[in-house]
Amino acid sequence: MEKLKKLSLQLPEYLLIFAVIFYWGSAGKVINPVAIVLIIGLIFQIIFKNRIVGIIIPSLLILTCFYMLWALISEFNEFPTFNSDAKKLLFVGLSYFISTIIVSGLMIYRYSTRKEGKLLET
Repeated sequence: MEKLKKLSLQLPEYLLIFAVIFYWGSAGKVINPVAIVLIIGLIFQIIFKNRIVGIIIPSLLILTCFYMLWALISEFNEFPTFNSDAKKLLFVGLSYFISTIIVSGLMIYRYSTRKEGKLLET
């Protein structure tokens, strides 16, 4: 039971690692320095639980997701009609970016409510 509680408290980090792996795979590059740095940063965050890094990483991810949402809407506007390709673009893009923003927001909340070297939930 204690392991399950500890795992659920670290869920935002694990979900963000999954999102970065999805980005890495969809980018089509074997060596992607941005993805490698993000994964290493998130793994170190799971291990060390640094408050500053716990706020900076998801903040950068939120800013990137807003930029990509802007690009997604721009790409969607290039479709002459709302067809199945436009629907797939919106469904996959919006679900990926909005879920990443939500999980990043949870991580920011978790580390911003931290006091005296400990998380409030632990």
